[in-house]
Amino acid sequence: MAKGLAERLYMGEANLNIVGRRKLWFTIAAALVVLAIGSFVVRGFHLGIEFSGGTQFSLPAAVGSTEAAHNAVEKAVATAGVAKEANIGAAQQVGKGSDTSYTVRTAALSQEQSTAVKNALVKDLGVPAEQISDDRVSAAWGGQVTRQALLGLGIFLVLVLGYLVIRFEWRMAVAAVTSLLLDLVLTAGVYSIVGFEVTPSTIIGFLTILGFSLYDVVVVFDKVQENTRGITAGSTRTYGEATNLAVNQTLMRSINTGLVALLPVGGLLFIGAGLLGAGTLKDLGLVLFVGMGLGVLSSIMFASPMLVALKNQEPRIKAHNARVLARRSSARSGDVARGERSRTPNATASDEVPALAGTTQGTTPRPGARPAGKRGNNRGGGAGNRPSGGQKRR
Repeated sequence: MAKGLAERLYMGEANLNIVGRRKLWFTIAAALVVLAIGSFVVRGFHLGIEFSGGTQFSLPAAVGSTEAAHNAVEKAVATAGVAKEANIGAAQQVGKGSDTSYTVRTAALSQEQSTAVKNALVKDLGVPAEQISDDRVSAAWGGQVTRQALLGLGIFLVLVLGYLVIRFEWRMAVAAVTSLLLDLVLTAGVYSIVGFEVTPSTIIGFLTILGFSLYDVVVVFDKVQENTRGITAGSTRTYGEATNLAVNQTLMRSINTGLVALLPVGGLLFIGAGLLGAGTLKDLGLVLFVGMGLGVLSSIMFASPMLVALKNQEPRIKAHNARVLARRSSARSGDVARGERSRTPNATASDEVPALAGTTQGTTPRPGARPAGKRGNNRGGGAGNRPSGGQKRR
């Protein structure tokens, strides 16, 4: 019975040519990186109040919805006469049930402007002043968070590079770190295109996906190392073919790991932020969902092909690959030659059968002639014992 694709994937027998199509994967990755960088330049990032600085107003649940909260603040800033400076952001819901409140962020307002907006909100909504709060956040705090995050990212990448060099080799380390950087750039590109707010939760999410992506790459590279150990002593597979086998053998594990990780994160993003309206979760949920998904894909379609591209430049591996291909080409040529001889109707006697008695190469044998190889087998005397061209005894 033929095995289905799922079973062949599970057994590592799908034999998908992933490494062999590395030029395609590199082209796609390069196009996505260009798109992401273009979005950085054109659209930029929607920085949260923690990074850009500003004023945040918190409104009670009596407002009714995020849209009503946004409209109330918009009307209040217009009443206070600071509409041009306000730059009002989207409202977010915080909490659930009786603890629900709505937050609206604006550009940095002076103490007098903030007080004027708050008084206008109290008057328009008809709620006590203590139920509306205004908080001013300096952009300096966001800058400090950014510097600490970049420092943490740099330390993480250096430690990862050192670990992979010790555990595997420098080419594997370079391929793995390149894959991690690709995850970061593409995830940031999605954030820029979608326009989600960049908050401290987003930074935490970026650091989290690095660990997940690294785990998946190490699993694949461990199998690659197992398959390629002592590969130059044989001549059956090239380095790329052995790596492709390792990717196929770990493919189902990578898919299962990715699905198990993405299910709770998807719940956090689509149910928590989407259905329940917990706006504070969507920043963390999006970066985790996109980053983990890209981490699985990059470990399969980018890290391993990148490793093969680097290893193929190594003289020892280059010589091994040439030897394997030469032997394979020689064996294929021999098979073709044998096949041609068996199919050619005008093959010579020396190619097909032994030479016949009384004939020379290229002549037509006379009727009744025997193969020359059989002439000396009949030692009892007879026609077969007469030497070729001898006289018949009278």
